[in-house]
Amino acid sequence: MLVFDSVSPQNTEPTLQIAFAKAMELSTDVIVATTTGTSAFAALDKAIELDFAGKIVAVSHAWGKFNPGENSLSDASRITLEAAGAIVVTAGHALSGAERSISGKFSGAYPVEIIAHALRMLSAGVKVCVEIGAMTLDAGRATYGRPVVAIAGTGRGLDTACVLTPSYSAQLLDTRVHEILCKPY
Repeated sequence: MLVFDSVSPQNTEPTLQIAFAKAMELSTDVIVATTTGTSAFAALDKAIELDFAGKIVAVSHAWGKFNPGENSLSDASRITLEAAGAIVVTAGHALSGAERSISGKFSGAYPVEIIAHALRMLSAGVKVCVEIGAMTLDAGRATYGRPVVAIAGTGRGLDTACVLTPSYSAQLLDTRVHEILCKPY
């Protein structure tokens, strides 16, 4: 496992290199978290550079995450990603979603948020890798029972890659993280 000294968008290139090498070794698909599309476009560029034949799924924030009625992934970016062959998934966040509404309203901690915080003990990116795996499977865009390489980051850029077999959000605890390929310190 590669451990980056710090959180930085500069970790994107080595993270993609490591992630795609593993995906090609395993003949599996890649799932990448993206907010504005920048990380997904970087993943597509790396896939072209390496002649990657697998599927690339770009997972964006849910609608209304930052502003009601808006999505941080523009329609133009979504269309361009899809035209380039990526599958774009936008879904409710598996590790927050409705439960965050309850905890915000009633000032408590609830089981799914505890799971999210436990995963953040490894890194924010590991938490997001598990989450986007569930979101992708929930959307029918991953093959049930098949490992994938999930890529995420902390803030901007990518700094975490994991090999995992995702589970549906309704069976989240059945997710298996097989390997953490890289993450920040």
